Amino acid sequence: MASSREIKRRIRSVKNVAQITRAMEMVSASKMRRAQRNVLATRPYADRMRDLIGELTSRMVGGSRRGTLLEVRPDTGKVGLIIVTPDRGLCGSLVSNVLRRAGRFILEQRQLGRTVDTFAYGKKGRDFLARTGQNLQAEAIKLGDAPRLEQILGVATEAISRVQGGEYSEIYIIYSEFINTLVQRPAIKKLVPVDAPEESGGSRLDFTYEPSQEAVLQELLPRYVETQIYQAVLESIASEHSARMVAMRNATKSAKDLVRDLTLSFNKARQAAITKEVSEISSGANALAEG
Repeated sequence: MASSREIKRRIRSVKNVAQITRAMEMVSASKMRRAQRNVLATRPYADRMRDLIGELTSRMVGGSRRGTLLEVRPDTGKVGLIIVTPDRGLCGSLVSNVLRRAGRFILEQRQLGRTVDTFAYGKKGRDFLARTGQNLQAEAIKLGDAPRLEQILGVATEAISRVQGGEYSEIYIIYSEFINTLVQRPAIKKLVPVDAPEESGGSRLDFTYEPSQEAVLQELLPRYVETQIYQAVLESIASEHSARMVAMRNATKSAKDLVRDLTLSFNKARQAAITKEVSEISSGANALAEG
C-alpha cells in the first residue's frame, strides 16, 4: 500500500486536474452556444438558395443540365473526398468516428476501382490523411470557432474546379453532424453531382432572369455547393464543442470519484499507521513493566 504522503500527493494532483477539466467544460459550453447560433444564422440564406435552385431546375429540360454541376458525369475512376475535423482533441470519440468513416469510404471506393483524392478542413483530418499516405490535395486548418465563408473557399473552389475540369465524377464530404448536445454522428453527403432540390410548395411567380435561367443556374450551383460545405464546417464546430463539453464533464466526474477513493485509501493508511504506533507503544510499555 502506498504511504499516506504519496496518497495525499495524488489527491492534490487529481483535484488540480478536476479544476482544469471543469473550466474546460464551462468554456466549451459557452463556445457551443455560439456555434449553434452560427449554424442557425446561415440557414435562411441556404434555404432561400435551395428554393431558387429548385425553381430553376424545375423549369429546365434535361439537356440544359449538361455542363453544370447537376450533370451526372461518366465515371472517371477518381472521386474527391472532403473531410471536416477539429484542430484539437479532447472531444471524446468524435474525431475517431469521423476518421473511421472516412477510412471505410476510401476502402469502398478502392474496391470499386476508384482513386480517392482528399481535401481536409481541420488539423486532425489533415494529420490522418498524411499519416496514412492518402492523396491530400488541399487543406485548411486553424479556422477558429466562427470561420467566415471566405476562409473555406480555397479548398472548396479547388475541389469544384476539379469536377468542372472533368477530373472527378463525384465529390463527397464527411463531417460530424450535430444532432443535439449529447449526440453527434459522422455523416457523409454527396456534393456533386448536385441533387436538384424539390421546388417549394408556395405559389410560383414568373421571374425574368438575366442573362438567362441557364446562366444564373450555372453561376449559382458552385455557390450552393460552397454553402453546403460551409454548413458542414459550422456543424462540425458545434459538434466539437458539444463533445468536448460532455467529455470534460465525464472527466470531472471521474476525477471526483478518484478523489473519493483516494481519500478512503488515505484514511485507511492513516488508521493503519495509528494502529501500528499504538501497538508499538503498548508493546514497549509491557516490556518495561515486565522488566
